Amino acid sequence: MRAAGALAAVGSLGIAAFQVALAAGAPFGRAAWGGSHERLPRKLRVASAVAAGVWVLAALVVLADAGFDVSPIPASVADWATWVLAALLLGAVMNFLSRSRLERIIWGPIALVLAGLTAFVASAGS
Repeated sequence: MRAAGALAAVGSLGIAAFQVALAAGAPFGRAAWGGSHERLPRKLRVASAVAAGVWVLAALVVLADAGFDVSPIPASVADWATWVLAALLLGAVMNFLSRSRLERIIWGPIALVLAGLTAFVASAGS
């Protein structure tokens, strides 16, 4: 379970880094938010900054539920929050349905794997 939690946290932090890059204006917009922009407009850059924070929080939740002491998230919160993350990550379906080819081939599979890892951590931790 700890390995799955560590992998899920690394994946979440990787996505957070990608979102930070988008928020900073990196030209990766074709792989995010529907793929309509090379560089995201201001509103989507703000959304990416918020998303980065959410992904860092997700990493902390999964680490806590997997039994790592590095997370400030209480175990009682992590127990149910990991299930919420597993369900939300099934938004991978949205990535697979995106108009953006890059979202479909990169983020769809990544989100699906993260959903599986977080579901595993959640079921093992409960």
